[in-house]
Amino acid sequence: MIPERPVIEHRILAALNATPARIPVLLGGCGTGRTSLLRRVSQHLGDRGSHYFDIERAASTPEGFCTAVMRDSPYMLRGSPGQNQVVDFKGSMSDARTAFETLVRYLQESVGPSNTSPIFLIDEILELRTFESFPGLRGVVREIIDAFTKCSNRFVLTTRYASRAHRLFRDASARFEVIYVPMLSPVEVAATLMRHGVGRDDAERNDLSRMIHALTNGRPIYVRTLTEALRSMDGASSGDPVSALASQLEVDAPLWLVCRFSYELRLHRARGYGALKAILQILAKEEPFTLTEIAHRLRRTPGSTKDYLTWLEDVDLISVRKKRYSFADPLLRLWVRLYCRPASPTEEELSREVQEYAVLRLPFMEPSPLPSGTRRVTEPIADDKAWSIIEID
Repeated sequence: MIPERPVIEHRILAALNATPARIPVLLGGCGTGRTSLLRRVSQHLGDRGSHYFDIERAASTPEGFCTAVMRDSPYMLRGSPGQNQVVDFKGSMSDARTAFETLVRYLQESVGPSNTSPIFLIDEILELRTFESFPGLRGVVREIIDAFTKCSNRFVLTTRYASRAHRLFRDASARFEVIYVPMLSPVEVAATLMRHGVGRDDAERNDLSRMIHALTNGRPIYVRTLTEALRSMDGASSGDPVSALASQLEVDAPLWLVCRFSYELRLHRARGYGALKAILQILAKEEPFTLTEIAHRLRRTPGSTKDYLTWLEDVDLISVRKKRYSFADPLLRLWVRLYCRPASPTEEELSREVQEYAVLRLPFMEPSPLPSGTRRVTEPIADDKAWSIIEID
């Protein structure tokens, strides 16, 4: 579990309790803690106070998905107290379209105990796109988003695909409140170390937290994996995040598996699988590159290369700033550099690559916190983000 994120959790609860209720949409890439936040919100709401389900895990056919969601639901169809949901709708599963309409009706018209308004915590809402290959279900994501705004029931949605979500909610109802799930701060990393019993005292945890934050960019799943590795290490390697990183990037180690999942999942959600891998391998060797530079190395036309880059941006594998493309996740770039080649690296190659990565990243360590009441004066930093989104301080 990641540390508690009270600011985000309170904001979600405030949105749910507003009049009329707003619909929070949590955006964050792989391993940023969206599911952990939903689980914690569920705990705040209490036993049977909400219904959580993960579309990515459960999506199969529309009929099978609808049945599974309602079978596990704590809610009942409005006007049918005491009846099991599957029994209520058993006659409404004749085909994919009617099953989807049944699901929409359930989300809109169900009611909680004592006639309370249901709260649905829906993980990976954009995975409903998998149903668009079934007859009569083209455009179901926009259809169900519209349905959410036309009922009094309450919802919290998440997705790892920020670029797709920006397009989807750009013209959506004002009820939707987009919340970007930020990376962990060094202070939150230190809290993770304390929870796992890493570090002999606050000073050591502070130093370790700044190193881990620089190496992982604060991504919660990476922080947790490195922290668990440090807890299990002893002797000369104890307290050495760089050595822990090298050990975790060995084949089949936890961090290796996390990176492979993030890489493969998003490539399979994109188009042009082989060409996209080639571009990622180009950027893994050197970045940032312009469109022309990538097209030259890919040996494809600028037009087709632009399409490939757009598809990579669509699943948030790369980012573009001032017309130059680079990896969105620096640690995933290291993994691609190490493993997207015919043979796995030797122990010596792995160690060398991790050391070089650390040398480049550690200068980005945030300075130690100042004593209470002390101000640090810094020069303003220009913000050249190409997108506009609500962020949590």
